[in-house]
Amino acid sequence: MSQTIQDRRRPAAVQRVNHLSHARLPRWAQPAIAVASIAAGCGIGLAAGWHSKVQWGLLAAMIFVLASFVITTRVEGARQAKDRVATSVIWVSFILAIVPLLSLSWVTISKGIEVLDPYFLTHSMNGVLDAAPGGGLYHALLGTIEQVALAALIAAPIGLLTAIYLVEYGGGTLAKAITFFVDVMTGIPSIVAGLFILATWNLMLGFGPSGFAGSLALAILMMPVVVRSTEEMLKLVPNELREASLALGVPKWRTILKVVLPTAIGGITTGVMLAVARITGETAPVLLLVFGTKLINPNPFEGAQASLPLYVYEQYAVGTDASIARAWAGALVLIAFVMLLNLVARGIARWKAPKTGR
Repeated sequence: MSQTIQDRRRPAAVQRVNHLSHARLPRWAQPAIAVASIAAGCGIGLAAGWHSKVQWGLLAAMIFVLASFVITTRVEGARQAKDRVATSVIWVSFILAIVPLLSLSWVTISKGIEVLDPYFLTHSMNGVLDAAPGGGLYHALLGTIEQVALAALIAAPIGLLTAIYLVEYGGGTLAKAITFFVDVMTGIPSIVAGLFILATWNLMLGFGPSGFAGSLALAILMMPVVVRSTEEMLKLVPNELREASLALGVPKWRTILKVVLPTAIGGITTGVMLAVARITGETAPVLLLVFGTKLINPNPFEGAQASLPLYVYEQYAVGTDASIARAWAGALVLIAFVMLLNLVARGIARWKAPKTGR
């Protein structure tokens, strides 16, 4: 009774503020605002004569964020409206990022599936004109696998040892210099790595085009990624594990080999696989150093060799319907190859992740 009397004595503005502070939009409000914003964006785009659906989508996104802010401010207050706006911006950013990815995947699959069959995967372009139908990409797929495997065999050990030095031993001028050059190499264009190998391996040492020369350039691009990812994984290993091992009289090198590396092996393997996926689609070094061929060359150390990125570029450059269809199929195989590497990396990360008991 006394509480009711006190509520009646309060000013009307205070009672209204308290009422609004407990008001909440229903769950269907945000989807309804999104649908209305899409309809408004499409309507304004049609009325203004805009032919680009991208403009419609951007206008709808702006209307959605603005409408969410205004409606939430009127119902829930300014503080909750800011939270709603932040959430709306995150959702809009996610949609703007995922739509081009889905569009690219759909176009690649729909166009590449036309000629993708077992014959296409098991035959080369030997004896087939680029402008004529037929042929396959076995020679390019084999070349990509060999070149990427050689690059990984070169870059992974060097990157791993470099990261171990920086985390476990480094700390002086040499470590700072290595860190600086790793940062520089992370942003180096692929064409620069190709020109470096071309000037040293091919021109100065006199070696001809080969898959191994392309692997050297790809290893340069892969190395800083391996160093950075491995360095971060080693830093996540608790120092208590190192100290416990050293307290038992175990040498430092054995502590790193038996304690630190097994603890971080899941993240290290994931970083290496992601670095491999990063170099798989590089075209410039392959174009400079490997040259490409229609024949199946299983020897990466001698003679020109094909690769999937170069195969896609060459087929698309011909311009006929048959060659463009082969280019789309090659792009689809390349995307599937990179996706497989990423799935393997995620699987290894989950397999090696520490098990937590309940």
